Amino acid sequence: MSDFDMMDLPPVLVARLKKMGLKNPTPIQKQAIPHALNGRDVMGLAQTGTGKTAAFGVPLIAQMLAEPKRPSQKSVRALILAPTRELAQQIMQNLAGFCEGTQLRAQMVVGGQSIKPQINRLDRGVDILVATPGRLLDLMDRRAVRLDETTFLVLDEADQMLDMGFIHDLRKISSVMPKERQTMLFSATMPKLMNEIANTYLRNPIRIEVSPPGKAADKVTQEVHFIAKAEKQSLLVELMAKHKGERALVFGRTKHGSEKLMKNLVKAGFDAASIHGNKSQGQRDRAIAGFKSGQITVLVATDVAARGLDIPDVKHVYNYDLPNVPDNYVHRIGRTARAGKDGAAIAFCAPDEMGELIAIQKVMKIRIPVASGRPWEGAEIEEKPKQSRGRGRGRPGGGGGGRPQGGGGGGQGAGKPGGGNRRRRGGGGGKAGSQQAA
Repeated sequence: MSDFDMMDLPPVLVARLKKMGLKNPTPIQKQAIPHALNGRDVMGLAQTGTGKTAAFGVPLIAQMLAEPKRPSQKSVRALILAPTRELAQQIMQNLAGFCEGTQLRAQMVVGGQSIKPQINRLDRGVDILVATPGRLLDLMDRRAVRLDETTFLVLDEADQMLDMGFIHDLRKISSVMPKERQTMLFSATMPKLMNEIANTYLRNPIRIEVSPPGKAADKVTQEVHFIAKAEKQSLLVELMAKHKGERALVFGRTKHGSEKLMKNLVKAGFDAASIHGNKSQGQRDRAIAGFKSGQITVLVATDVAARGLDIPDVKHVYNYDLPNVPDNYVHRIGRTARAGKDGAAIAFCAPDEMGELIAIQKVMKIRIPVASGRPWEGAEIEEKPKQSRGRGRGRPGGGGGGRPQGGGGGGQGAGKPGGGNRRRRGGGGGKAGSQQAA
């Protein structure tokens, strides 16, 4: 007998969970589901890859099965809001599995797809609607959907909704919903504005925190390379050549830059694709499907992919460009070391990204070990313990085997941190292998 059997869930739902391979709840599921089943508002904080979808999906479906009724025309019984199309699709896939064999119907509405079929599917009413805020508002403006009978609201990855400017959309959406409802909010990080959201949408919530906000998964090893911007691409090719054939996610900052990098990686012999805001939904879906199947081994993405990608076999995450929002670093590296597996997070830091690196370390409360190069001025970084002799390019094995931080290297920038040319090539980087974060 599994722990799900002990939660007083409907037998049909327990059977579906078993068939999907979910026999025992994760910590966030074990703590959140009983409170949610009792009707409490829930504020769940857990790092990515810990099973938050089932933590709200299972009790939501269980309660709806306990009070079966048909939704009226254009109405929605339960609304789940997600910040990105990819995350909405992942949620929808899980919910479809949970609902199989029951009378419940779930639908998804997101941007980037034709709105007319979505309007038609909503006309009869739906039990559970998974939506991105922008598309939902479009449908509300067209009077294609009603939320006056919606008694369940879930805000998934609520911190990213803040980052993406959805706070005003949330206010518009919640204003037409009944005040008497159950609300569940889930997030991997806890920015200051989250308390405002919690106070606005939740009533006397139970707060469940299974890992400190900003903490990476235990099996993610992290490292940083200090490298001039112009040299990032050649270093990326060099490092990825050592694990060619293994899945790697590469995060860039801009749509144009990510597309250009992807094309250059293809020229370098990698099976690469990209997803970003300039791609149609069909192109994004095909790229992700190819990445999941292994046909594509390198996926270059902007932060649109930092959440919503649940691919257990991603072995490496490269922060080619450091994110402007430090919390996004946590979500990016959360794409690896999923489902208890190991993973490596490799960051590149150019001189103008030093502020971003310091902010990331402050949020995560760690110092990321240095793999190669020398810290730029103002860094508070931990050096990797092993140093080696090499070519002197600020790369793995670079430098002349001098003292830590590359002081003995024969390239540029061999002086004190911040001295000389900022496109520093010297520096005794250690071995490229991942090192556990401090």
